[in-house]
Amino acid sequence: MTTAAAPTDLLYSEAEEELRSAVRALLTDRSDAKSVLDRAETGSPHDPALWHSLAAGIGAAGLLVPEKLGGQGASHREAAVVLEELGRAVAPAPYLTSAVLATEILLGCDTAEAAPLLRELASGSTVCVPTVPLTLAPGAPLPAPVRDLGDGILTGTVTSVADAVAADVLLVLADTGLHAVPAAAARLAPSIPLDLTRPLATVTLEAAAGTRLADLGTARAAIAGALLSGAGLLASEQLGIAEWCLTETVGHVRGRHQFNRPVGSFQALKHRLARLWLDVASARAAARAAADALATSAPDAPLTVAVAQAYCSGVAVRAAEECVQLHGGIGMTWEHPAHLYLKRATGRSLSSPHDGHHHRALRHRAARPPRRTRRPAPRRGRRRLLPRLPRRAGPARRRRLVGLPAARRRGRLPRPVGLPHR
Repeated sequence: MTTAAAPTDLLYSEAEEELRSAVRALLTDRSDAKSVLDRAETGSPHDPALWHSLAAGIGAAGLLVPEKLGGQGASHREAAVVLEELGRAVAPAPYLTSAVLATEILLGCDTAEAAPLLRELASGSTVCVPTVPLTLAPGAPLPAPVRDLGDGILTGTVTSVADAVAADVLLVLADTGLHAVPAAAARLAPSIPLDLTRPLATVTLEAAAGTRLADLGTARAAIAGALLSGAGLLASEQLGIAEWCLTETVGHVRGRHQFNRPVGSFQALKHRLARLWLDVASARAAARAAADALATSAPDAPLTVAVAQAYCSGVAVRAAEECVQLHGGIGMTWEHPAHLYLKRATGRSLSSPHDGHHHRALRHRAARPPRRTRRPAPRRGRRRLLPRLPRRAGPARRRRLVGLPAARRRGRLPRPVGLPHR
């Protein structure tokens, strides 16, 4: 006898709302739009003091770490709330890469060598980043591993690694398994990304010494699971971006006046914002469903994550575009933070190929097999152009029935009233 699956809970609990209030208060005080823009212009967007307050002060870095390893023992639902607020503030914090991806990889390894590093991650004293390309989607083939020359001496190059410049430890997939390499032992070449709040770098290992954490099979499975969790929680960050853009745009069109009336009173803008509100509400449902599926280890979690990522990515981009356009000239300036949200949304949609991988995964998992229908056999011989006539019609009647349409087509006979043109 099969038991019915538990219903999906899309509402926020009281503990999640308290966590949201704490994170929002911290980001409002320490990571406002001007400070984010100023740090992005310097080329070093990460703020160590902000990360220490978020990771150690609030304890957000250890939400996914069990209590026996020094973490909070929470679930993906609480981590999704933190990412919503980070997306709303477009804060340059390595939360997705360190507190989600690296933590999920180490938990998936489940070895004694990974336990000390998990304790450091939970305390917020160490930032750990996996050396996987930012464009790697869940379920996609993993890149070629780094070569192990023996005794944990690694050599190789990995491109487009997010937040590598802020990492203390790098998780490197080698041909012998997963290795933890100090960031100081690797050579980092920063690149210029579209999203200035999430820097990218090329990681080059030249005879770098690493500590082996797990074998190759376990490491590949752990990275695959981490990518699935990262894609599902990334939808919550995109939801936060869309919510900020909608709230900021509504506030602007209410206060902006043209022709002695608020701009928001024009019906065309009302329709655009109402349509955007519906998109954001649907994105919230999809993101919460993905977080709940990951928290409960639901069997349809890959399908739910594919739906959330395929939908929320596009909503975030549309919301940011509407924010820039409806703000008018001020939205095009560098001083207004709208371009930061547009770049964050567009950069994530480009780096996480939802139009390709997630849509294909969605079609593969949700679509029914095509129904096979029997195609009619092709007719042989010349196609019959004349209408079928009753066999008992006489020669004169046959001539009249056959010649009448032809004569009408040549224009010799008038068309009767009420007869439609062919």
